[in-house]
Amino acid sequence: MSEHESDLKTRLAEAMKAAMRARERERLAVIRQLMSAFKQYEVDHREALDDAGALAVLDKQLKQRRESIEQYRDAGRDDLAEREAFEIGIIEEFLPEPLSDEALAALIDNAIEATGATSMRDMGRLMARLRPEVAGRAEMARVSAAVKDRLAG
Repeated sequence: MSEHESDLKTRLAEAMKAAMRARERERLAVIRQLMSAFKQYEVDHREALDDAGALAVLDKQLKQRRESIEQYRDAGRDDLAEREAFEIGIIEEFLPEPLSDEALAALIDNAIEATGATSMRDMGRLMARLRPEVAGRAEMARVSAAVKDRLAG
């Protein structure tokens, strides 16, 4: 396991202990869900969770909650949407700093140069290369839109 990955798990474990001591039941429940998602990944993949895997798990948790917010708001359940937004805030505490538009553009330019991409046919290769670099730092829909703009222009 990488040092950074164990740092993420350590931070999560410390946050769990702090939430227990402070009797923050709602925060504790979210952190436990994240720890459970990590364990589930390890069981499903029969391997220890590495840094990229940990970020992918957190990214998936964010995506699920964002989709739920949309569905809850469409159904007029703002109370449930607020709960999901609260959970997103906690998950984001454990993610690296989000990518600025400039940083994302630089990563895309580097990936285009490295892969020799010239058209939309190369999008899959580009996205595969970018995914590990942007995991937890940018929504994939945002990355995809930026790649499409860059390849079209």
